[in-house]
Amino acid sequence: MPPKILTQFSPKLAFLISAVVIAIMGVTMIGFGWVPHLSLLLAICVLLAIGLFRRLSFDDMQAQMAAGVMSGIGAIYLFFFIGLMIAALMMSGAIPTLMYFGFELISPEFYYISAFVLTSIIGIALGSSLTTAATLGVAFIGMSHAFDANVAIAAGAVVSGAFFGDKMSPLSDTCTIASSVVGIDLFAHIRNMMYTTVPAWLLTVVLFWFFSGQTVSADLSQVTVLQAQLIDSGLVHSYAALPFLVLVGLAVFRVNAIYTIIATIISALIITYLHSSPSIEQLGGYFFAGYAPAESLDLGEIGGVLSRGGMQSMFFTQTIVILALSLGGLLRALGILPALLAGIKDSLTSSGRAIFAAAMSALSINVLIGEQYLSILISGTAFRSTFERLNLHPKNLSRTIEDAGTVINPLVPWSVCGVFISQALGVPVLDYLPYAFFCYLSLFLTIIFGFTGVTISPANSSQTSESR
Repeated sequence: MPPKILTQFSPKLAFLISAVVIAIMGVTMIGFGWVPHLSLLLAICVLLAIGLFRRLSFDDMQAQMAAGVMSGIGAIYLFFFIGLMIAALMMSGAIPTLMYFGFELISPEFYYISAFVLTSIIGIALGSSLTTAATLGVAFIGMSHAFDANVAIAAGAVVSGAFFGDKMSPLSDTCTIASSVVGIDLFAHIRNMMYTTVPAWLLTVVLFWFFSGQTVSADLSQVTVLQAQLIDSGLVHSYAALPFLVLVGLAVFRVNAIYTIIATIISALIITYLHSSPSIEQLGGYFFAGYAPAESLDLGEIGGVLSRGGMQSMFFTQTIVILALSLGGLLRALGILPALLAGIKDSLTSSGRAIFAAAMSALSINVLIGEQYLSILISGTAFRSTFERLNLHPKNLSRTIEDAGTVINPLVPWSVCGVFISQALGVPVLDYLPYAFFCYLSLFLTIIFGFTGVTISPANSSQTSESR
């Protein structure tokens, strides 16, 4: 049940309050370097003060904040299972095996395409753009010198591939948030994103193909070192890919995300005991704190990549989701979001305009605040009722906020992803921005499809069953 509207504001006053809230979060996160949790709490305190000034009871406002959280409770639960699955895929060797064979794809002649394709594969396997960029991306930047490659283009390829994986992986927190905030199944969301993501991915390959031949043949010593470290981990086995087959197979048959993840974890545990024998105590540690290779192994950079997963790794994101949904519930309960939408309601009369407005909202929050989670959560919450009014399936909205929210963040120099990636790769955002083709192609395609009506699904009787 969506939060009730407790009071009313004019569109102009609602815009002013929204600007203050965004300014608070922007200044504290960008200017003072606060974590998003503190900025969100401060914004909630400001809104509570406004509610008290309007003579609203705290109990009523708290109830509507809780209603906001309940609208995304599916994501909060799902994150627990995703943390468990990542740990299971690591200890079974599924992710290390995929990485090992993925390195075989590197071609000196098609270096940029290799970087894009490989980071796409590893990005999906890891479900984390930042981890992919900080590990595999750093390796590609280092190899760029040996290949006499353009570092900016290589960085653009890495960013494009890493955020393709972040957008499309069922292990990704942004993917889970986008589907849950609009109330649809995770795999229904991923399948629908393919309409814009696959063309954007193919166009990106074509664009990088134009840069082929600019690199020279060189030894792949760095790749060999990484592959050797993966072998030393004892996790690389051809049969270890089975859990991924289970994951993909059940997703194709539209099995519920929770059940799919549980089946994947079970298959990963079976594979684990084919090549190792962790105790029940160790399993508990891996599932809570994440898998970690034995300390006696000297795995170099790969050791950090393999130390992932666990329920604990999800706490940071879960608490952001809880606070952001509380903020969204309060913004709606105070009548601020409804007033803002009322101000532009007359212009939002078609799917194209609604999708454009939602995309610009996600884009603007990325630019103003620099936080991809908030761009997804706030835009998804704000435009959900608009898409319902226009009889548009909610999966159109979840796709839009991913295309304009998740993948745009690394293109903003002062954003969380932009700052992290530029420091990790040693390449300024403005240098790699022109070559991060996939990121802005996703945005352009989702807007074009919105205005043309291509792949736009209306709400219908099948929505209920597909959203579960």
